[in-house]
Order: sequence, then C-alpha cells, then structure tokens
Amino acid sequence: MRCNRWTISIALAAALIVANAAASAHDETKYPDWSGQWRRPQGVGIQWDPSKPLGPTQQAPLTPEYQKVFEASLADQKAGGQGGDPTYTCIPPGMPRAMTVVFPMEIVILPQLTYILQEYVPMIRRVYTDGRDFPPDEEPAFLGYSIGKWVDEDNDGKFDVLEIETRNMKGPRSFDASGIPLHADNETVVKERIWLDKTNKDLLRNEITTIDNALTRPWTVLKTYRRDLNAKTIWFEYVCAEGNRHVVVGKNNYFISGDGYLMPTRKDQAPPDLKFFNQPSR
Repeated sequence: MRCNRWTISIALAAALIVANAAASAHDETKYPDWSGQWRRPQGVGIQWDPSKPLGPTQQAPLTPEYQKVFEASLADQKAGGQGGDPTYTCIPPGMPRAMTVVFPMEIVILPQLTYILQEYVPMIRRVYTDGRDFPPDEEPAFLGYSIGKWVDEDNDGKFDVLEIETRNMKGPRSFDASGIPLHADNETVVKERIWLDKTNKDLLRNEITTIDNALTRPWTVLKTYRRDLNAKTIWFEYVCAEGNRHVVVGKNNYFISGDGYLMPTRKDQAPPDLKFFNQPSR
C-alpha cells in the first residue's frame, strides 16, 4: 500500500510539472501585442517595393529571361490585357505578394502557431513556431508552408521579432499587379522579420527577402502596416469570385458585359474559339 501511495505521489508530481510547463508555454506576456486590424499606411500603394513606383521603376533584379517576361506583361497590359498578373481570375496572390496587405490583416499569436488572417479571398496563413521542420510531402499551396521562430533581441525575457521562412509554394504568382514574375519552377523561398516599431507601437515592420530563380540575387523590401485604432473595427467579407466578370477562353481573356455577353478586352481582339459548340451534326 505504501509503495502504491509513493507511486501515485510521483505521478501527481510529474503531472504538476507538466501542467506548470504548459502554463509557462502559454504565458501571453512573453509575446508582443500585435492585436487589432493592420492596414497599409495612407498613401502607400500596392507595388511590391513601397519605396518605388509601380512598374519598371521597381528595378526588380530579374534575370535577362524573366526581364523579357516582365516587359511582355507590361506591353500586354498597355494593350488592354492583364499581362503577368494572374489574380484577375480570383486565384490568391500567394507569397510573398500576400504580405503587401491590399486588404486588412489580423495576426493571432498562439504559443505554437501564429495565424495571419487577411480579408481578401480570404487567406489564412499558418506560421508554425513549435520547432518542426519542413515536411517532405506537403501539398504545395499559394501561401506555401511557413515555419517561424520568436526572437528576444534585447534579452528582456520578452519576444520582439518573429522570423519566418516560407517554402513549398505553387503558381502562377507575381510580385505585384504589374506582373513582376516569379520563376515557373516555384522554388521560391521567402524570409521575413516582423517587429513593432520601437517608437510607434502602432506600426508593424516586415522585412521581406525573396530568393527565387527569376532573380539574379535575393530581393529585400521593407513593408509597414498601420494599426487601426478605431474602437469599433469593421471587418468585411471580400469574395473575389463574386461579381468577377473576367472570363478566360483558351489563352485569351474576355469580359462579360452588363447584358451578359462576352466583350473584347483589347482592340482588334478575335472572338473566342467555340469549336465544341454549333458544330454541324454528322
């Protein structure tokens, strides 16, 4: 009987140790306050590098091959097409473009996982912070697979920076609406460092470095997000497919008019090839 009591006491002590460790792991005071709704600052556009205008002045470090792809995108857009921007068909922008935050964003921090939620589409991004490695057989996704690590930069016992690496993306994807391309092999690696501004806790900084075979070198940009201080923040449901009037037939884009008919999107565009319709019976 005494042995059984001793065994039970050891088991209870072990359980308390595990419980205390779990409680410590859920200590919210260790993590920064990134609550609220985050938006692009007023006056900042949707170009990839916010410090430069949209288009060729972005000076993307593209290889000669992909520079030609980009120039073809710009020419097609000038002629009325969509160029290299695949999102007009309502596929998600994917990484890294999602972090331009065209629509508002919310960040939910948990001990082993951080959610980055965006109003567009909507997109749910999971950043795993539980020490795992990249899985060898995970299905590719537009947002990829993200693994994060919290860093205490000033050694005060609280985390300051979230470092993220994202891999395993699928395409098609582009950096921004001008069609700055990412490589078709989808071997993109995106590294981020996210932190609150030291002087203004309502500004969130995101240093994003993209490593991609369409680039001659890693491309680093700095994004900033502004916290909405409105006490009654409003969230909207934005479903891109609702009301989207673009139609792709073959390799050509057409537009549905107000009366429900296909319209050309550029001058002298040929009608679609409807070879499976109105064929004479044999």
